[in-house]
Amino acid sequence: MEDLTLLKTYLRIDGSEDDDVLTLLVGAAEEYLANAGVKPPESGDSKLYDLAVCLRVHRERARDEKEVERVERSLTSIILQLKTGI
Repeated sequence: MEDLTLLKTYLRIDGSEDDDVLTLLVGAAEEYLANAGVKPPESGDSKLYDLAVCLRVHRERARDEKEVERVERSLTSIILQLKTGI
C-alpha cells in the first residue's frame, strides 16, 4: 500500500497524528501476508491485496472478540483467493 489515504478512509481516521503507527501496521500486515504465501502484486495495483492489508490492520485495532473473528474470517478468505488466484 503506497499511501495511507485508502487505509485511513477504511478505518475512518482523520488527521495525521497516527500516521507513524499506521505505517508500521501496514508494513507488518504486508509481512504477515508474505509469510502466509501472498506476494505483493507486481503492478502494485491489486484491490484485493489492498483490502487484505486494510483488514489485517483493522484486526490489530479491533476492540472486541466478535469483531476480531469477523475480520479474521474475511481476511482468511481473501488470503486463500490471493494464493490460489481464484
